[in-house]
Amino acid sequence: MRLVMGSVLPMTLQAANDLGIFAVIAEAGRDAKLGAPEIASKLSSKNPDADVMVDRILKLLATHSVVDCTLDDQHRLYSLNSVSRYFVKNEDGVSLAPMMSLIQDKVFLDSWPELRNTVLEGGVPFDRVHGSHAFEYQGLDPRFNRVFNAAMFNHTSIVITEVLNCYTELGQLELIVDVGGGLGHTIKAITSKYPNVKGINFDLPHVIRQAPSIPGVENVAGDMFESVPQGDAVFMKVIFHFCTICLYLLLVEKKNVIHEKGHSPAERR
Repeated sequence: MRLVMGSVLPMTLQAANDLGIFAVIAEAGRDAKLGAPEIASKLSSKNPDADVMVDRILKLLATHSVVDCTLDDQHRLYSLNSVSRYFVKNEDGVSLAPMMSLIQDKVFLDSWPELRNTVLEGGVPFDRVHGSHAFEYQGLDPRFNRVFNAAMFNHTSIVITEVLNCYTELGQLELIVDVGGGLGHTIKAITSKYPNVKGINFDLPHVIRQAPSIPGVENVAGDMFESVPQGDAVFMKVIFHFCTICLYLLLVEKKNVIHEKGHSPAERR
């Protein structure tokens, strides 16, 4: 039945996030335990049954250990735990909520019904629905582009600290190329920790047009399947799981050719 009802948990989790339920509990204190009526009273709702619905949402999340639930005089009290705290802004002001909102966005969800037809007829589900690749689509839909950038910024801010703690060898390099670097959050974190390291933030033209100026970092526009700027190391985050093995091999081949020829035919800004 978990498989049959598989879509219920992520949809409910998204609703809880959009309503601000986790934020309400967090604002009451780290160890706060709140009942559904108190939580509902903090929401901008005109629905007299809001507390009942909030209770049902949290009860479902509690069964999946997303939040904790205790009984006080037969009334359920809810509190955040190690899972739900990931959906509340941390001391750096970031959380996993924007990444969840990206995955749950209608633009992505509309692609799934095409999976069957893609198997039978070929192509890519997202491309069949929207008429372009997911990375290119961002340049056509400003709203979705903002959702995507917010997700990447928050995710990067959460994981990059651990990456830098683990890979201290990055500080020994002179030039790092961040392929698919977006607005430059990752390469900025690297060059900020290691001022001796220079960086290239490499992404599609519509992304680089919005990329801010970062000290020690050059923004370069291009297509990674055509050419990749040369450097001592290439950094790739949230890239290969979007690619087929054929595209991966193509990228490796292109990268080897670039190293052999020692050039980088990319548009620079």
